[in-house]
Amino acid sequence: MFLKLSSLGLNVPIAVVLDNARAQKCNLVQGYAKELGIALYYLPSYSLQLNLIERFGKFIRKECLYSKYYEHFSDFKAAISNCIHTANTEQQSKLNRLLNLKFQSFKKVQIFTC
Repeated sequence: MFLKLSSLGLNVPIAVVLDNARAQKCNLVQGYAKELGIALYYLPSYSLQLNLIERFGKFIRKECLYSKYYEHFSDFKAAISNCIHTANTEQQSKLNRLLNLKFQSFKKVQIFTC
């Protein structure tokens, strides 16, 4: 991702916001980003509302697990799998409200996704 961003030929500083996963905070990643002139910023710990995958996980837990009992582990796995596979069709309106990018915005900043 860093190489792709740096090869865009932008004449502006590049900043990447990451979560606190160990793989993203290791010296190799930080050194590579520094070598390419990319500034790394990390989400605050336990800021689940800023991380879309955490929001989706919370949605799955709410839809499949809250107040529900599964007698067999296979039923539990099937419920989660079904919820994930039907999320984009049957639960689309809920997900559109939950998984949006309506965060605080900053003026004069270009946002790129990789």
